[in-house]
Amino acid sequence: MAPRANWKGYLRLSLVSCPIALYPASSLSEKVSFNRINRKTGNRLKQQNVDSETGESSLERTRPVATR
Repeated sequence: MAPRANWKGYLRLSLVSCPIALYPASSLSEKVSFNRINRKTGNRLKQQNVDSETGESSLERTRPVATR
């Protein structure tokens, strides 16, 4: 399936107008991920979820719950 433009319009410069179309930088099928690096050692950093009351780390990936 070909990507669809998010926005289409014209850029007008004095007497010249150029058609413009904006496309998304990535598709939904592509996954973009970033790694955090320790500046001193150059090693990758891991994120560890820790319970604020018990201090135990949660190794299983759980979906965060929003609170008010």
